Amino acid sequence: MSPAGRGATATHCPYCALQCAMFVEPDGQGGWATRPRDFPVNRGGLCRKGWTAGELLTSPERLGTPLVRRGGELAEATWEQALDLVAERVGALQAEHGPDGVGVFGAGGLTNEKSYLLGKFTRLALGSRMIDYNGRFCMSSAAAAAVRAFGLDRGLPFPVSDLSGAGAVLLAGANPAETMPPLMGHLTAPALVVVDPRRTATAQAALDGGGLHLAPRPGTDTALALGLLHAARLEGLLDTGYIAGRTAGFEAAWEQAAAWWPERTELQTGVSASRIRAAARLLGTAAADQGAYVLTGRGTEQHAKGTDSASAWINLALALGLPGRQGSGWGCLTGQGNGQGGREHGQKADQLPGYRMITDAAAREHVAGVWGVDEADIPGAGVSAYELLDSLGTPSGPKGLLVFGSNPAVSAPAAAGVRERLDSLDLLVVADFVMSETAARADVVLPVAQWAEEEGTMTNLEGRVLRRRRALAPPPGVRTDLEVLAGLAERLGQPAGRFPSDPDAVLAELGRASAGGAADYGGVSAQRLEDGEAVHWPAPAPGASTPRLFLEGFAHPDGRARFRPVGHTPAAEQADADYPLVVTTGRTMGHYQSGAQTRRIGELAAADPQAWVEVHPDTAAEHGLAPGEWARLTARRGTMLARVRLVPTARRDTVFVPFHFGGDQTANDLTNPALDPLSRMPEFKVAAARIEPAAPGPSPAGAAPAAAGAAAPD
Repeated sequence: MSPAGRGATATHCPYCALQCAMFVEPDGQGGWATRPRDFPVNRGGLCRKGWTAGELLTSPERLGTPLVRRGGELAEATWEQALDLVAERVGALQAEHGPDGVGVFGAGGLTNEKSYLLGKFTRLALGSRMIDYNGRFCMSSAAAAAVRAFGLDRGLPFPVSDLSGAGAVLLAGANPAETMPPLMGHLTAPALVVVDPRRTATAQAALDGGGLHLAPRPGTDTALALGLLHAARLEGLLDTGYIAGRTAGFEAAWEQAAAWWPERTELQTGVSASRIRAAARLLGTAAADQGAYVLTGRGTEQHAKGTDSASAWINLALALGLPGRQGSGWGCLTGQGNGQGGREHGQKADQLPGYRMITDAAAREHVAGVWGVDEADIPGAGVSAYELLDSLGTPSGPKGLLVFGSNPAVSAPAAAGVRERLDSLDLLVVADFVMSETAARADVVLPVAQWAEEEGTMTNLEGRVLRRRRALAPPPGVRTDLEVLAGLAERLGQPAGRFPSDPDAVLAELGRASAGGAADYGGVSAQRLEDGEAVHWPAPAPGASTPRLFLEGFAHPDGRARFRPVGHTPAAEQADADYPLVVTTGRTMGHYQSGAQTRRIGELAAADPQAWVEVHPDTAAEHGLAPGEWARLTARRGTMLARVRLVPTARRDTVFVPFHFGGDQTANDLTNPALDPLSRMPEFKVAAARIEPAAPGPSPAGAAPAAAGAAAPD
């Protein structure tokens, strides 16, 4: 009997990038239950989503057989029929439109093995450039900023547990009290500074603990970071020795910050000059004493200038001497479960395994050698996620798309337009375990295994590679994503064995393909993880692990970090007479991402059954809104419905909506697809909108669609 008890399996949560440790075990009533286990990240705790994760394993809405659209309806098919049909139609589309006539859209929730094999499948089995993934909507701006500052991107270049020793932590655009509750146990610094337009639960925790809440106008984070750097220099808080010895480019960055004295910053951001100075003193004093951290999240990064915003916060951290010092640092709070590993091994349009660039000749040669092909057989770079989705069905875009683990019909910006593009395809294939809004539009739906039904590895936000263990077998008739890819690859003419379906075999190959790259998994093995070793990449050899990066130097050739001169620019879209408010989006405690999973869990759906909009009482009165009633929000790209919540601490010029709901409650029907020029991140956080009362009668709870034309699985 294991320490957990008979029948319990030690694994990790299926949701966010904390990857909290848990046990999965029978609940005694024919279902499955989860409970926490001790681990450095969650320290024996789980959030509401983790506690209820077992319910989906026996959900009556679980997909159990392949579905093929016939006569406009999805009907049951055998696996052979479904895969043969996909291969036949892929071949026909590529014969007519070339290899790029079919694309692939992946996800930051896929295991490392799936992420790796999906990139290999796209480039070899399809021969297509057209692959990207929903992590482009999550981590891309922070990753781009980190690479140009440090030469390497790892969300947290230090263990989460290091945070608890700090004297101050600044959180810019992150709300872990609701989105990653176990993380709050590590944010015990005497001074917590939260930068967020909303008085979130995290901001309230900062105030309750004697810290600060800075509430800038949406889209002005860069200006605020510049103002904090200016104030820190005026207060004599910069670490001049560190700047001289470990960095380059400070003077060029200072030329931008020099213009942002606190009073000017107040005019732009709405944050008082006194609070800006107080925050700079808290952070700078702690940096010189007990240690300090600057952490960023989606709120400051999901902008058309998100890379520059992240760079501005990195500049502040560098000026205070934080990165590359034990007990201090800069980091990014990765969102999706494998947001870190998912962006390292080939799902991105411009990358090969190990964080290698697909345009690098040496990288291509190395990976081609592992794959057993000629370097010329690997296609070049494709386009980013939104650009891929926006091109679907057009003369220059793919006519077919394979989707694994993502729900872009709800999660993409300007989602109404994306749904039109999905519907224009000649072939849409979706591999999922529930009938998401995207799957409901598909020509072929492939039912695949869930998190607790298969083996694999995940890489959490601190770069720790984790073992996800199988607790139960998938339902009869359900296959793993790896089995789906292997089956399709052989039907498309690939040699048997080139696409293994055993996750340990894929991990071993991933290690060889990533060896020598920035994200080196060469020394990661299933056995090391099974033995309970703490393995942080880079791990180039057996026994190697790097929990803390940059202590000896940064990843640029000269070992120095780079300041990046950035200035403030306005949001891509401004409020006006027709659209007088700013709408911003985000996550809530009870739901996760597009809600395709959590909206099917009774306790979570009951707690947050419908979309809601957070409005200041004065704004509500001005627009004739009543609490609890329906409101219609309208932006230049679409509309949504949401229940009104009056929040006295809200900004009067801003409303907030969660993005977890579908149907006519799809928040991303409002959001702006304007793209960051470097990261290609869309501007999720600022859209001009108007709001008005709406007649009752929206679709029930923005519920995910049922499996049309399919019998419920046994």
